[in-house]
Amino acid sequence: MFESLSDKLDAALKNVKGEGRINDLNIAETMREIRRALLDADVNYDVAREFTNKVKEKVTDESVLNAVSPGQQFVKAVYDELVFLLGDVHIDLNTPKKPPMVILIAGLQGSGKTTFTGKLAKYLKSKGRSPMLAAADVYRPAAVDQLETLASQVGVPVFSIRGEDGVPLKDAVEVARRAKDEARRTGRDTLIIDTAGRLHVDEAMMKEVVEIKGAVEPDEILFVVDAMTGQDAVNTAKAFNDQLNVDGVVLTKLDGDTRGGAALSIRSVVQKPIKFASTGEKLDALTEFYPDRMAQRILGMGDVVSFVEKAQEQFDEEEAEKLQRKFRTQDFDLQDFYDQLQKIKNMGSIKDLIGMIPGVGKVMKDIDVEDDAFKHIEALVQSMTPYERANPDQINGSRRRRIAAGAGMEVQDVNGLLKQFREMKKMMKTMSRLSGKGRQASLSDLQRARGRR
Repeated sequence: MFESLSDKLDAALKNVKGEGRINDLNIAETMREIRRALLDADVNYDVAREFTNKVKEKVTDESVLNAVSPGQQFVKAVYDELVFLLGDVHIDLNTPKKPPMVILIAGLQGSGKTTFTGKLAKYLKSKGRSPMLAAADVYRPAAVDQLETLASQVGVPVFSIRGEDGVPLKDAVEVARRAKDEARRTGRDTLIIDTAGRLHVDEAMMKEVVEIKGAVEPDEILFVVDAMTGQDAVNTAKAFNDQLNVDGVVLTKLDGDTRGGAALSIRSVVQKPIKFASTGEKLDALTEFYPDRMAQRILGMGDVVSFVEKAQEQFDEEEAEKLQRKFRTQDFDLQDFYDQLQKIKNMGSIKDLIGMIPGVGKVMKDIDVEDDAFKHIEALVQSMTPYERANPDQINGSRRRRIAAGAGMEVQDVNGLLKQFREMKKMMKTMSRLSGKGRQASLSDLQRARGRR
């Protein structure tokens, strides 16, 4: 995400990274390039102007001119202003007055509103909540069916009202009102209401969603916007906020947004925090929005914290220790390897994960990494028997031919997988041994230090 903006900001900052000192000439040139990068990213003109003015003010501050290099000074100033522009701090969902917590979802048609509703239900369920969905989008064909499909995938109930003919009741306000009563009756602590969208902001749309707000008194109103629409997204968010006084913004399709204009403008123009970012179609492709982490990624610094958090969701300490023992004793087999692949896939988009690693994102930005990059490996392992997965060294010629045929691949593909697996085991054993020696050395140092005391 934001590749175009990242590249242009990086090019602008290169102007001063090799300079020995800051002067009026390189400040003016760098500011011009940064402003151009922001405007090319479809950032609001006034926002871009204020951004560069603040950066200029910081880099010309006499108290820091001699303390750091010009490159470091500019990067720090740009980073600080990006964090401020994106919202400064992460803002959580509001605390409900009393259960159920009611979350009203609003936005234009095609913004990913209904899909986000399903994603939010899954996210809240993972946090220990028991959400219910309400199908208050009663106009778009199959909107109720789509929400019911998403709800079944997440494993949460959905409230809708259909007539005897199976057609949804065309009264969104009544659906929302009764959904809240049902959530309270069934002991659900969260109700997420999916409302209707339009192709553009119109009076009828606004009137209905305002009536829904009055009927259910939501604890949280989230406006969902397609990040790829740039300034149109900002203008639409402003129109909705004027009518609803939204609590937060959700940026969808952020993985396809190479410019970043909406993300960088919406907070300043609408004065409402970005609370979530959606980066794909999968139901787990939803993350809380942290301004500092996003600023780091825009400047190519990676996002180690988010990477670790995603890893922690899939791996626990006990399992990691068990794996390390298997590496040391060479008991790690193809079933273990397959299980770890599944956990990595569950962490999200491979390219997105690569972008979180400092320095790696820029190197890999032009390399197309598909999310199904492990597909052929999975097919080969799935074609093996449990015995073969546990004993890869026993896979002879006839077994290799059967495995290849079962996966729809060639024998050389099986050979390549087994060779890579052997090399990986050897490398992991070496790393585990070195890690063990490091721990032993640290323990010896500690014991010697205690002896000296």
